[in-house]
Amino acid sequence: MSKARIKLESQNVQDLDEVCGQIKDISGKAGLSLKGPVPLPTKKLRISTRKTPCGDGTDTYEKWELRIHKRLIEVQADDRILRDIMRIKIPSSVNVEMTLG
Repeated sequence: MSKARIKLESQNVQDLDEVCGQIKDISGKAGLSLKGPVPLPTKKLRISTRKTPCGDGTDTYEKWELRIHKRLIEVQADDRILRDIMRIKIPSSVNVEMTLG
């Protein structure tokens, strides 16, 4: 039996963990082996901008950060289970990428 590798990405950790929990429940009920969710390194995008638009005054900066959290799950690729996983209601903030191998 081949394996399906599911990679999840999101800015919101709660949504990401909720989807991972649903996938774990589905594979647990079917009795298939599951590896994960493995937390991958969080991508941090940092931007610093000046507070004053005109350039006058002191040099004061605002720092902004965007974090992208990632998880990796490997499940045995059974057609019935993969169909159930694809029917999960996934929030729009979560990006899902599935590869079969």
